[in-house]
Amino acid sequence: MSATDAIALLQKQFPGKVGQAKEFRGESSVEVDREIIRAASAYLKNDLGYNLLLDISAVDHFGNEPRYEVVYEFCALGGPRDQEHVRLKVKVSEDDASVDSIISVFQGADWHEREVYDMMGVRFAGHPDLRRILMWEGYPYYPLRKDFPLEGLPSDMPGEAFSRPAPLEGGPFVAAPAEKPPKIGEAPTTTREPRANPASI
Repeated sequence: MSATDAIALLQKQFPGKVGQAKEFRGESSVEVDREIIRAASAYLKNDLGYNLLLDISAVDHFGNEPRYEVVYEFCALGGPRDQEHVRLKVKVSEDDASVDSIISVFQGADWHEREVYDMMGVRFAGHPDLRRILMWEGYPYYPLRKDFPLEGLPSDMPGEAFSRPAPLEGGPFVAAPAEKPPKIGEAPTTTREPRANPASI
């Protein structure tokens, strides 16, 4: 079944809970309401043949609300349209940064959900073992949030690596503050790259 057909059936199955399909470079995406993500995943798998969960990731739309977007990548293996992909997106607010776990549908969601929690701070309700997977337990920050500085933040974890900020030497990822005033119409470096402003740390 094509991704376009799958999205149309999702819209029919969950009226008013599934947005309009978006196509980009041959890939299909659709936003679904947060409360149906588990049911929508089960419908994709059991009824529409999207039997492989490829990935779960998250986007931080810092400065906007809902701030977070959890992104699910599904693939249909086997059948006449082998390797057809569909992407579901769920908006999650900063005040209630949680969404239902889909481990009961796709067991492979386990580590994906743990990584999203560890890096972005979005919690997955019903996850049987939601703990950090890359950072150590007790680490108070979420490193992939856009307000997290690239050089890191200090933590009160003596004996652990990265308990102090790394020296910020400029480099390819952070624009150093400009020595000369910006040209007319050009935003200053600290506006274009807030993390280059020491006051933001």
